[in-house]
Amino acid sequence: MRFIPYGRQAIDEEDIRSVVEVLRSDRLTQGPKVAEFEEALAAYCGARYAVVFSSGTAALHGAYFAARVQPGSEVITSPITFAATANAALYLGAKPVFADIEPDTANIDVTRIENLINKRTRAIAPVHFAGQPCDMDEIHQIARRHGLYVIEDACHALGATYKGQRIGSLSDMTVFSFHPVKHIATGEGGAVLTDNPDFVHKLRMFREHGITRDAALPGSTNPETEPDPWYYEMQHLGYNYRLTDIQCALGISQLKKLDGFLERRREIARTYDRAFAEVPAIRPPAQKPDRESAYHIYVVQIDWKAIGRTRREVCALLRQNGIGTQVHYLPVYRHPYYRSLGYPAGLCPRAEAYYEAALTLPLFPAMTDEEVQWVIKAVGRLATGTR
Repeated sequence: MRFIPYGRQAIDEEDIRSVVEVLRSDRLTQGPKVAEFEEALAAYCGARYAVVFSSGTAALHGAYFAARVQPGSEVITSPITFAATANAALYLGAKPVFADIEPDTANIDVTRIENLINKRTRAIAPVHFAGQPCDMDEIHQIARRHGLYVIEDACHALGATYKGQRIGSLSDMTVFSFHPVKHIATGEGGAVLTDNPDFVHKLRMFREHGITRDAALPGSTNPETEPDPWYYEMQHLGYNYRLTDIQCALGISQLKKLDGFLERRREIARTYDRAFAEVPAIRPPAQKPDRESAYHIYVVQIDWKAIGRTRREVCALLRQNGIGTQVHYLPVYRHPYYRSLGYPAGLCPRAEAYYEAALTLPLFPAMTDEEVQWVIKAVGRLATGTR
C-alpha cells in the first residue's frame, strides 16, 4: 500500500538538471546563483530586496537582529506556530510574548495585541498560519501607533495574497522557509524580504559571521579609502547562515513552478472543503474573503467526543490505511523548555482549544485526485462511524 504523507516536495528532472549544472561549475557556494535566487524571490513577491539564509529559522534570527531585538526586548507573536518564531527572540536575549488566536483561522487575534505592548516591545511577528494572511492592516496600524517593527513569519505563506498584494511586499521584513514540505524546496533554506537597504546590510553581515568588506560602513577600522582586495572586518557577532549555490539553483527552478504548485494546493483544499462541510463532526479551516491562502497545510477541527474516538486512535487508524497526519501546533509556551522559563499553562485559552481539536491532513501538489478521495473517504468513515 502506498503511504500518503501530510506533506512532500515535488522535484522533477528540470530541478535535478539545475543542481547538476552547479555541481559541474566552479562555484558551489557564495556564487552567482545566490544573487539570482534573491532577485527572483524579490521580484515574485514585489519587494525591493531578498536576503537568503540557510533555513527559515536562521532568517527569523537575522530579521530580529536587523530590527535591533536585544536583551530586554519583547516580541509579540502567536502561540500557534513552530517554535522557531519565538526561539529566534530568545537567541537574542529577548522575551517572546504570546497573544491568543482567532478561533476560526488560528491566526493572531489583533484585538489581543495592544494590551501586551509596553516600553520593552520591539516588534510584532504575526504568523500566517497554514498560509492564510493575518489582518495586516490592523497590525500595521497598531505598529505605527507604538513605533514598532512588523516582521511577518510567512514560512507558510509564499504566494499568498492580502487584498490583492503578495505577502512579502507589505511589512518591514517578511520571512519565508524553503523546507521540503513548504511551497518550494531548497532542502533547507529561508529568506528575508524587505524594502529597507539598511536591513539588507545588516542581514547580509549577520548571515556571514558579521563580516563585511565594505570599509565605508560606520565603525570601520580600515584606515584606507580604497581597502586592499583581501581586506575584511567583523562588525557584529554573526553566524554562518549562508545558502549554497546548489540550493539556490534548486530554488530558482522551483520558483518557476510555484504558481502551478499553488493552484494545485488550492484545488485540493477546495475539494476537501466541499467534502468535509457535509460532516458535522469536522470543521474545515475558515478563509477570509479579502485574502488568498497559500495552503501550506490543511488543518481541520474535529469533535472527538462526537465521533467517539480519540485523536491518537484516529491517527493510528488513518496510518493503517496509508494516510499520514500531523498536528499543527502544540502552543509554543507549553513546550517543556518554555515551561521552564515560567510561561504558565492555559496562557492562551483559544490556542489551547484549537490545539486539542486540530488534525492536519495530507496536502501537497503531487497528490493525485485518487489519493485526495482516499483521504476524504477514510476520514469521513472515521468521523461518521460508517464502514
